[in-house]
Amino acid sequence: MQIVDLIGKALSVRAFYHKVISGNIANAQTPGYKEKEIDFRRELDRRTGPEAGLAPSGDAGYTITENLGHDGLARLDGNTVSVEDQTVKLTENQLMYQALVQMASKRFAMMRYLIGEGKR
Repeated sequence: MQIVDLIGKALSVRAFYHKVISGNIANAQTPGYKEKEIDFRRELDRRTGPEAGLAPSGDAGYTITENLGHDGLARLDGNTVSVEDQTVKLTENQLMYQALVQMASKRFAMMRYLIGEGKR
């Protein structure tokens, strides 16, 4: 698989994870809401591994799990979202997304350089 394809698939998974975390933050005060989570490594493997052609495209193909409580604890209203934890996850996800964008940018810059050198 080409590195650009791999970066593109990783960016797609990171973008979806951003939606999941944002949804958790938006529902932090909703009684009974359970924190949603995805496993980045597993989702990327599903899109790049042997069953890559079987994974549905778009948001429908992700496996979302519910966190039933941190260390078995939930708030009295049944909500399991910790805004602090979600903020940390969102920041980490944004950093990883930006790193992937930089990798893609460097890859394209290298391709442009190689193409330009052939014209001299």
